[in-house]
Amino acid sequence: MRVLVTGASGFVGRHAVSALIGAGVEVHAVARETLPIDCAWHQLDLLDPDNSQRIAREVKPDAVLHLAWCVDHGVFWTDPANANWVAASLILARAAAEAGCTHFTGVGTCFEYNWPSTEDCNERTTPLAGHTLYDIAKSSARSVLDALFASQGLGFAWARLFFLYGPDEDPRRLVASVARALVRGEAARCSQGLAVRDFMDVRDCGAALAAITLSGATDTINVGAGHGARVAEVASMLGQLAGRPDLIKLGALPDRADEPVRIVADTTRLTTEVGFRPRFDLESGLKDALDYWRAEAKQTAST
Repeated sequence: MRVLVTGASGFVGRHAVSALIGAGVEVHAVARETLPIDCAWHQLDLLDPDNSQRIAREVKPDAVLHLAWCVDHGVFWTDPANANWVAASLILARAAAEAGCTHFTGVGTCFEYNWPSTEDCNERTTPLAGHTLYDIAKSSARSVLDALFASQGLGFAWARLFFLYGPDEDPRRLVASVARALVRGEAARCSQGLAVRDFMDVRDCGAALAAITLSGATDTINVGAGHGARVAEVASMLGQLAGRPDLIKLGALPDRADEPVRIVADTTRLTTEVGFRPRFDLESGLKDALDYWRAEAKQTAST
């Protein structure tokens, strides 16, 4: 089986590529920058429509895992490039279908949901709502891609990702920012951390996306751990794992007035239809994340 992966060098993409390689798949990885992972790399900008058409004709993938999008931290929510990525995704999908692709997996976000305050987000029963340009663009791409592939009798899956952490995370994100402060012996200033979120190790996310792609599953599938934890619990666990609980300063930062109470995935479809279960629980994942940032700090200090 030949799989084309876009956004292959990103936070999630690199782990999806590794999981696919581990499954014995021929992987063609598309990214603006390449990584030292043993597969066929194609250094391309998919916002150029000629590149999408050319790579589809050249590779002739059996399946596509499409992760490429604008993801700059703090910017992507309102980045006008979201509209460009909707168009680029449709061009890639058409080109892949014309080249013989039979299954296309797109990647969305839990922000597409109108989050229930007491229940998990379910793919079939939880209503959708537009919150930002990012999730509106993602949801729009899903609708058109779904119709496109249905009209041609081809398989289409839409993976909605929840809250990820782990190796190579942007240092400004929650787990990375707290872990970095702890390994430096500095106070980790947080809000009260009352919000409940579904935290998943990015390595598990990459493996889940590979499993969805290889299973041929269709329709929307939540990708998360399937259980919630308060932000305060995550920060406090990191403090305990680092042996510095005194450095966790809950309430030192203001809470967001519009913070959703709870965003947790119903992962029944991922578990029963795809057959995927996460490898890492929260504690083991956070321990590895802490070790990662400790190693990064040592490397920085030695240079």
